[in-house]
Amino acid sequence: MSTRAPINDELRSALGSPTEATLLDSSPRSRVWRVELRGGSRVIVKQIADGGGTGPDGDARYAREVAALRLASRATRPPVAPALLGTDPASRVMVLEHLDDLGATDDWMPGYAESLARLHALTGPADAGTLPGWSGPTAADAESFLALAHALDVPVPPGTPDELAALLDRLDPAPHHALLHGDPCPGNDLRTASGVRFVDFEQASLGNGLVELAYFRMGFPTCWCAMSVTATPLAEAEAVYRATWRGVTGRDVPGDLADACAGWLIRGDALVERARRESVDHLARVPAEDFEWGRVSARERLLHRVGVVADLTRDHDRLHALGHLSAALAVRLLERWPALRALPPHSTRP
Repeated sequence: MSTRAPINDELRSALGSPTEATLLDSSPRSRVWRVELRGGSRVIVKQIADGGGTGPDGDARYAREVAALRLASRATRPPVAPALLGTDPASRVMVLEHLDDLGATDDWMPGYAESLARLHALTGPADAGTLPGWSGPTAADAESFLALAHALDVPVPPGTPDELAALLDRLDPAPHHALLHGDPCPGNDLRTASGVRFVDFEQASLGNGLVELAYFRMGFPTCWCAMSVTATPLAEAEAVYRATWRGVTGRDVPGDLADACAGWLIRGDALVERARRESVDHLARVPAEDFEWGRVSARERLLHRVGVVADLTRDHDRLHALGHLSAALAVRLLERWPALRALPPHSTRP
């Protein structure tokens, strides 16, 4: 128990004096308190820190989260994020609305998909520059993926390198301006009486919403709690997302979901937690070692992803070769390591 949440005099004057503060669990990149204010109201105080394996980037992450919360505040009926009540840039402190989380339910995905679509639809071309553009896979990722196939003795179909180069061009975020959360994982979504709201916008960006709709198919690629969504629940969640987007914007979701899924497949950094990203070629590690993150291993994540891309691209004109390669990789992974498990089902979300 601590009553030393970093609330400066200006915030105290605007919001009230704290009477009690409880330090909550959070990532190494931030400190978070639940604070009781004089008069009985509650707020959340979040302070962004440097470090946590990500280097001295605290100022950038603070600015990104504040900008994203201000953009997210455009949604009011219902909201999709907590209200930003006050800021202290010098100390990288933000004061947020306290939300009562009702906890997850077995049927959690439709509400999640609806709020995700509403979040994405809040921004447009006029918002260019308010947040960084989404950081997608690179040519180095494509090369690493092809090198993985060679290391596993899987022939690369002719045309695959050209398909990957064209994929990178299509994944360019420049033409798209959806407000992306950056890490829309279970735990960063709170089920409230007014609907699902998202928290922790430190990695928010502008881009194509399909890269986050792809989380359902790709096993939640930036999350420790990887899980599989299939059959009716998957179809329902994607339909809710698309219908919500269409209802808000008046048009269909732009882009190709297969492209978004293929983009996640070739990213080695999507096999490890954030603190270990942008360090080494993680795809190159797969043939020699299987490293765990959360409740599954890197090879199990990869097995799920190549299976998804193989299914999605079986009749895809622009990713036909990649689809064949993905199918062959799925077979080879199970030949080499037959004990690999399927990802846990979505009903096991924490």
